[in-house]
Amino acid sequence: MNSLKTIDYYNKNLKRFVLDTEDADVSALRGKFVDKLPEKAYILDWGCGSGRDSKAFLEAGYDVDAVDASKKLADYAGKKTGIKVKCQSFEELKARDKYDGIWACASLLHLEKNKLREAFKVAHEALKKGGIIYASFKYGEFEGERKGRYYSDMTEEALAKLLAGIAFEREEMWISVDVRKDRGEEKWLNLILRK
Repeated sequence: MNSLKTIDYYNKNLKRFVLDTEDADVSALRGKFVDKLPEKAYILDWGCGSGRDSKAFLEAGYDVDAVDASKKLADYAGKKTGIKVKCQSFEELKARDKYDGIWACASLLHLEKNKLREAFKVAHEALKKGGIIYASFKYGEFEGERKGRYYSDMTEEALAKLLAGIAFEREEMWISVDVRKDRGEEKWLNLILRK
């Protein structure tokens, strides 16, 4: 299964992944997200990786649940944030009307395109009425393995087609450039949807 191979990659390459992403400055993206949330919002960091963003949300005074499908990343993020981080796949989320916001920064992109639609439905169920989800994808049409992990890249058209019929309103969609060093002009498709 593609997702199992990706999880295995993160379990085996924890240190390398943390070094590559922990200091990436995504504060502008987080800012766009939290600007659309109520005070004292309850956030799910869905595919939290190293816990970088969970920690920032906690320090800003938000209530945070964090999950990651990689056991090693979940353990690392738990130590970094001081909260219990569940080892859980996207499909295992069973929450209903629980979160004000779901943060899925560079996480859903590891699902096969035919599983992404179901993941957005799961997110819709987990959000409170009026809640939002932020998600980001590498920009393009590629789907498959890249450097040991599975990726589903997205374009505006592909994402619109994928979300058709799911009761989200599109708040915002924009393209950004990768903030990590040595990434050149690698582009990302970002979106915020409201329930």
